[in-house]
Amino acid sequence: MAKANPEKLNWKVSIVDLMKLLGLDSSLAARKELAAELGCPAEKMGDSAQMNMWLHKTVLQKLADNGGNIPADLLD
Repeated sequence: MAKANPEKLNWKVSIVDLMKLLGLDSSLAARKELAAELGCPAEKMGDSAQMNMWLHKTVLQKLADNGGNIPADLLD
């Protein structure tokens, strides 16, 4: 998907770029809603940087769990 996308998205480290690549709303409100839905710990929800890092890792893991081709070094 990344190769076919005209934008150069840094999806391997950015939850915003990953969500854009997947065609999802990447606004802060949408990220907060998704993080809450996926069970982000409350202490991370108050800090957008920590929430974003948690959400990025969790979304990559969910994609891998559902058959997505995610590089192993991103799933630690």
